[in-house]
Formats: sequence, structure tokens, C-alpha cells
Amino acid sequence: MSIIGKFRRSNNSQLAFEIDSLGVRAKLRYDLEAIGLSSSDYGNIVQEIPSAVLFPTSIDDIMELIKFSNECPLPFNVAARGHGHSTRGQAMAHNGVVVNMLSLEKQCKNGNRIKVSTSGNYADVGGEQLWIDVLNATLQHGLAPVSWTDYLYLTVGGTLSNAGISGQTFLYGPQISNVLEMDVITGKGDFMTCSRDKNSELFYAVLGGLGQFGIITSARILLAKAPKRVKWARMLYSDFSIFTRDQEHLISIKGLEYLEGSVMMDYTPTNNWRSSFFSPAHESQISSLLKKHGIVYCLDMVKYYDDETVNSVDKEVEMLQEGLNYIPGFAFMKDQTYVDFLNRVRRGEINLKSKGLWDVPHPWLNLFIPKSRIMDFNAGVFVDIIHRQKMSTGPLLVYPTTKIKWDDRMSVVTPDEDIFYCVGLLHSSSRSDWQDLDNQNNEILEFCDRAGIEMKQYLPHYKSKEDWIKHFGSKWNTFQERKAQFDPRMLLSPGQKIFNAV
Repeated sequence: MSIIGKFRRSNNSQLAFEIDSLGVRAKLRYDLEAIGLSSSDYGNIVQEIPSAVLFPTSIDDIMELIKFSNECPLPFNVAARGHGHSTRGQAMAHNGVVVNMLSLEKQCKNGNRIKVSTSGNYADVGGEQLWIDVLNATLQHGLAPVSWTDYLYLTVGGTLSNAGISGQTFLYGPQISNVLEMDVITGKGDFMTCSRDKNSELFYAVLGGLGQFGIITSARILLAKAPKRVKWARMLYSDFSIFTRDQEHLISIKGLEYLEGSVMMDYTPTNNWRSSFFSPAHESQISSLLKKHGIVYCLDMVKYYDDETVNSVDKEVEMLQEGLNYIPGFAFMKDQTYVDFLNRVRRGEINLKSKGLWDVPHPWLNLFIPKSRIMDFNAGVFVDIIHRQKMSTGPLLVYPTTKIKWDDRMSVVTPDEDIFYCVGLLHSSSRSDWQDLDNQNNEILEFCDRAGIEMKQYLPHYKSKEDWIKHFGSKWNTFQERKAQFDPRMLLSPGQKIFNAV
């Protein structure tokens, strides 16, 4: 039933009259196409059907919708949806209204939702903008953001609501640490500009706030001089302790712009959809190594360069590799444009879509593991659970980052150690067996709990309020107070199930 019909059933003629008079009434859609798109996400696991979808053509449309809900005796929930890349229905609104943020971008094809300041080295961008579009727009001025996610077809508002992490995080911090200012529509429907110095409580609440306090309509992103090309080295390890020691060494010294790591199993292809790094000539060599060791760890490091440093970059890479203890003969190199490197996952996406393998369930699990327990995690999860069960069907990421670049005033939570590891179990499955992988994820979480590994979920998903309280830990009271301040009727982002969990 449409949201208008639902209100009319409330026997409140005044409410019916008010929604009929709303300016956004014509921008609410109830058709199967709009409802269907907003009822699912990249995860393809959760389905929640909204009553309507708002296709705004201005910020005022969103404000009007939220203010109206606040005025209702029985308010409806509102969820902002960007590119729909969540995995557990986080951008859905059961019986509520989903705001299609991409509709704003479609109304602004003249590019005025991305404005670059070369004098201030920042870009003001709409919250609905994709990071790939931000990259292309800033490169026209020889500039680029410094912190990225591995996949660029995500919205600015979406990643800032979580954190936005990748191999640059150890150096520049997550994307939320590189925001100077934001425009936000709160859960009250108020439009507020916030920064570290202005409306700072809202600023810190929204960054990593999972959409609970406001909808990001624009953000001022820090920029720096953009490189032109990258040297991308991948080195292989059979010993996890040596692998992590080398990773931690590299993030402790100067000269590196990107570091990630991944895990290869002897029952999976040497290349995966996310990173086809190895040439056919090397695949048989690596397959033999996998048969010998069962598990091999890959260390990826990247050095940026441009015309000024082209003659010295090879020597700099050699110096970075000195003292590393990877398996002799198993170091590989690529030279790519900066854009091709940042946008590498897109090629894998296009390939999977051409084979009909993209719109499948993705039971992902993303974790932050404290450095002090990463060896235990490897033994209990990578070696025991995952390798023993031989079910993993996607990239397995593991790489360290430093807490010094994270601001504890922000809503996002991390382990209480100076160095922690980002772990991504990025599974894909058929529609018939995703539950098996989800059960494996639950087994991993139970192992961490039994072993006393004080991990934190990234892109978190919990089913009970008690689990959310445990997740936020010492930040829970602040999180609650901010919710009461900026969204007292608890309208926003119900799909996260934080304040509406069982």
C-alpha cells in the first residue's frame, strides 16, 4: 500500500490533507520498478519493501519529507539510498520511504554538484556523487582525494556514513578523516552545515554514524596533487608471521602510498575477479606454490609517481623492498596509470556482469582485528575454519592500519590498539548456498568471542540491541545522546536495526 493510502487509513483527515498538499507528493513513486530497486541491495540477502520511494530534485524535497514525518502522530521511517552497495539491508526502510539520492545527481548534469577549489585544495561534492565522478572531476585540475575505497562506484554520503577504508588508510586515515565540512539534513528535517568548528557535535556524529543522525547532502573533501602513474608490487609469503611483520614495517616507514594484503587458498584460482594481477605465465608457478603450502599470503604495495619522479621511482621501490622476507622469486610488478589502479575493481565487476555473476548473494564479513591477536585470528580463522571447510568464494583481505589517523570523537569504532588489521571476507555465492557461508561467518564471530579477540565489525550487522551496545562500547551513551539530539523520533536508517533491533 502507498504511503498516502497508509496515512488515510489512520482515520486522520488532517494528515491525509497535509500529505496531499506536500510539494514532494509528485516525486513519490509507488510503482514496482521503484519499489523493487529499493527493496534489495548488493548483498542480495535481505529484502525490505518500502511504502514509497522519493526521487528528490532538490535538497528541499528531502527536508520537507522528513519534517512531515516528524509532524505525524505515527511517523514513518526514512532511509537514504545511494548506489545500494550495502550487504544487509542497511539502506532499506520497511513500510517507510527510501530517498533515492542518485536522483539529485540526475538533476545536475551540468556538474554543479562537484565544485573544485584549486586555491583551497578541496572539492565540494554532493553526497549522492560517486567517487569515480569525484576522481574524474578533480583530475581535470591536477588534484585528487587522498583516501579511497577499493571500489569507486560508491556514493560519497554512503562511504562517509561508514568510514571509507583502503590501502591508503594507514597513511592518510579513512575517508572520514579527510572531510573538512558537510551539509546535513538531520532527523528533524533541519539543514545544517557542520565542521570541526561549527556544529561539531553533528559533524563527529555523522562521520561513521551509519546514517543515524542525518543525510549527508554535500561534503568538502580534502585534495592533494594527483600522481600520474603507480608502481604496484605484489610479493608472496608462506609464513603469516613474516607476512605481518613486513606489512607492519612498511606502514611504519616513509615512502609508501598504499598497502594491502590478501590470502590465497589452494582450492581457489590464483587470480580473482577483484584483482587479476598475475599473468598466465606466472599462474602455474603460483599454483605449485599453493599446492606445497596450502595457504599463501600476498603483500601489495604501491608507489605513486609522476613526470618529476619517473626516473627515481624504480630505485625507491627497490629500497622499499629491501629487507622484506617474501619467498625468493615470488615478487611481481605492474606499472599502471593512477586512474586504472584506483578503478581496478570496476573491470572485474564488468566481467562478472557480462557472465550474469554479479547479482548474486554476497554474505560479506568485514572486521577490525587488534594487532595483538592477528596471529590467533590467522590460526583460528584462515587456517582452521576457512581453509578446512574450503567454502570461501571470493577475495580474502588482511592488512594493517594505524589508529593515529582516526578521530575518536567520530561515531565509528575501532579496536583499542595503535595498530589493527582490516579483514574482509568478500564472499559471493549462489542463491542456494549463501546460508552456508553465512553460517561460516557466524562461526568466525563465535570463535573470536570464545578466544577473547576484541574485534569490531566494519559495515556492522547485528540482530539485537545488546550486540549494538557491545559494538559501540564506551561510545554507546554518546551515540544514544546524539540520536536523541538529532533524530529524536528515530526516523533515519531503520535498516541498520540499531534502535529498532529486537
